Amino acid sequence: MGIFNRTVSKAAISPQPQKAAAAGSASYYTNSVNNGGAQMIGQYYSYIEGPARNRAMSVPTISRARDLMASVISCMNLKMYTEIWNGNEMEKVPLAPRTWLRRIDPSVPNSFLLAWLFDDLFFFGRSFLYVTARTADNYPTAFTRIPAAMVQTLDQSGPVWFAPSKQIIFQGAELNPDDVIQFLSPIQGIIYMSEQAVATALKLENARYRNASSAIPAGVLRQTGGEPLSAQELADLAASFNAARETNQTAALNEFVTYTETLTSPDKMLLIDSAEFQAMEMTRLCNIPPYLAGVSVGSYSYQSSAESRMDLWTFGVRAYADCIAGTLSMNNVLPNGTYVEFDVEQYLKGEYSMDEMRETTETESVVSES
Repeated sequence: MGIFNRTVSKAAISPQPQKAAAAGSASYYTNSVNNGGAQMIGQYYSYIEGPARNRAMSVPTISRARDLMASVISCMNLKMYTEIWNGNEMEKVPLAPRTWLRRIDPSVPNSFLLAWLFDDLFFFGRSFLYVTARTADNYPTAFTRIPAAMVQTLDQSGPVWFAPSKQIIFQGAELNPDDVIQFLSPIQGIIYMSEQAVATALKLENARYRNASSAIPAGVLRQTGGEPLSAQELADLAASFNAARETNQTAALNEFVTYTETLTSPDKMLLIDSAEFQAMEMTRLCNIPPYLAGVSVGSYSYQSSAESRMDLWTFGVRAYADCIAGTLSMNNVLPNGTYVEFDVEQYLKGEYSMDEMRETTETESVVSES
């Protein structure tokens, strides 16, 4: 039926903003009751991502998993639609996007903003956008991100979040919850889920670093003659021997001291097997297929880049993408009956890379002809 298939082109276009709130300046929003924290929004010199998040990012596998999923979120476009009953099922009808959909924060591109919204969801289980402008009908038209590490919620202690908070504290002052869009991940933030696993991975990296600092295998210094050395003298001897090993391939000993190397091989000194196991643990924590992080999994394999993109989307990214799209579809952001979703089909088909390849080929052809 034609009436159900036509594209709606005007219903979702935003009116021009009537009220704007530049973070940190006097306006309707920053002067509202219990909204003192808005004065600190946009003061980027004080923004932090949090020490727990930064420690987790120092684990290579977590960093790789985060970057893989963030690259997917950041490369996909957002689109709007509504749903109409066609007699058999609900049919999606595309809508013209609101003006903010391609630039959620006017100061940065969506590829940047969406990646860091995902980052907060990934590590903390929630993320926040502050509304900086609204239309005459009170719907948002511009937003800015608030780092989740800097937000406290007095009515929820976490690490599991049950609903949008009504008592939000930012930089020590309260924010009006009506001006904050709260994204709640269906997956608990990883810095709360496996603190011991992350700590183990960090300790393992420290041990590997210590073992890699010397080209000579570990060993034992043994006194074979002469006057017995005290505990302090033995410690000083070992320290001076280690210092010599770090700067020279040859160390000197007298006839009363011998050095016996251990039988530890270089791969055991670098804890290769332990590192491989810990990398597997981190892929489990991050919910990505191990092979995407370069971890060997034996018989499991994939045959094409299309299948790897599908695995990354299905097992890793989709829950976060649905969280972002679903939150932006709620009635405090869009009118009832209008929805937002990611253009995942374009990503899964690899159309982004093919378009870039065609553009590069055409550019090279023009340069060569000229």
